[in-house]
Amino acid sequence: MTVWTITEDTARNFNFPPEERRPDKIKFDGEFPGFGLRIRTDQKTGREHRSYIFQYKIGSKHRRLNCGAVGKVTAAEARKTANKYAEALLNRKDPASEGSAARQEPSHTIGATIPDYLAARQPAMKPRSYEETKRHLETHWRPLHGFSIRNVARANIAAETNAIARRSGPVAANRARASLSAFFRWALGQGLCEENPVAGTSKQKENGPRERSLSDAEIAAVWLAAPENDYGRIVQLLMLTGCRRDEIGSLRWSEIDTDAKAITLTASRTKNHTEHVVPLSERALKVIEAIPRRDREFVFGTGRGGYSGWSKSKAELDEACKVKEWTLHDIRRTVRTGLGKLGVAPHVAEAVVNHLPARLIRAYNRNAYADEKKAALDAWASHLDAIMLPSKPAGVSVRAVPNKHLEPESPRASFAERLAGLMGRDQRASP
Repeated sequence: MTVWTITEDTARNFNFPPEERRPDKIKFDGEFPGFGLRIRTDQKTGREHRSYIFQYKIGSKHRRLNCGAVGKVTAAEARKTANKYAEALLNRKDPASEGSAARQEPSHTIGATIPDYLAARQPAMKPRSYEETKRHLETHWRPLHGFSIRNVARANIAAETNAIARRSGPVAANRARASLSAFFRWALGQGLCEENPVAGTSKQKENGPRERSLSDAEIAAVWLAAPENDYGRIVQLLMLTGCRRDEIGSLRWSEIDTDAKAITLTASRTKNHTEHVVPLSERALKVIEAIPRRDREFVFGTGRGGYSGWSKSKAELDEACKVKEWTLHDIRRTVRTGLGKLGVAPHVAEAVVNHLPARLIRAYNRNAYADEKKAALDAWASHLDAIMLPSKPAGVSVRAVPNKHLEPESPRASFAERLAGLMGRDQRASP
């Protein structure tokens, strides 16, 4: 019977029989114990990654060392590396320990490589994406910073992904996992590692899409508790425009035209890469007028980019408003739901929040609905006034005139009195 050995040809062309195939499987050399060909297959794309390995056992522990990727090193070079590991074993030394000093040099660790990756990727990333990636790599993956970028194991990554899910939830764990995978893909292209160890690890099971929208009482509670600072004004503008968090958090003064009463977000600033013109109601203009001008292009924040103190500010607002289990993105859903309740046509409400229509409709209907969007957001601003001033009628038509034509506001009751009145109204209205 012919003994199977690893050669340049067999390393490239060997395949397991269909009944023996697995996402991760090793074919060992018949003449050199421990020397093997590892074949891993991405179950989504079907792409293969082949590498040479040396596997051995010390006591009850099995260990596996990478000898290079097929195509990047020759079979002879890989066999030579495996021989060095085997010689160390014959001398009663652990080959993993023998090479540990070189593998754990600071310049070779994950933590030391992250700044280079962020510097390389930042020009092509949106500010929010950059900040999230930076947080994922520097905070969530901190336990792996001391690991060698070439030899961190898939088991290490899977264990830490599970730990992130326990601490921060499955969505955060999957986002962090995606950031780490992108980091390793870049490192692979730079020749810093032989494989992406994130590939093949399991994603966390996420819950279904959120359906949370705020009630009128909750809207009022959040608005009235919003602090007189950047974060408070961001929250109020989110309520008045239906924009996404980063669209307002990274707003630039150059994007605001107070004469035209509009914000213009370029395609590079929107999720669907389509320019979005946001009409500003009188209430929104008053919020903008109250923002102090600083010597910087961004409206909010103090650092290099836009606003960045999200988590701490949200926790403080939660404590002040007492509204439970809500997110800033729920405000966007609340605006869209509220416009429908006011009688705004669905296609106009979708245009307000910059949701693109179906491609066929988009190809033939080029109407931007500028006037309809302005009327809708004016009506929504009037509705917000009404729910925060219970003495005013709450029913507001989409044909409502801009706020500047409304009668002057009557003196406001205290926050506690208004909130108590709203809660009572909601309870009476519920079945």
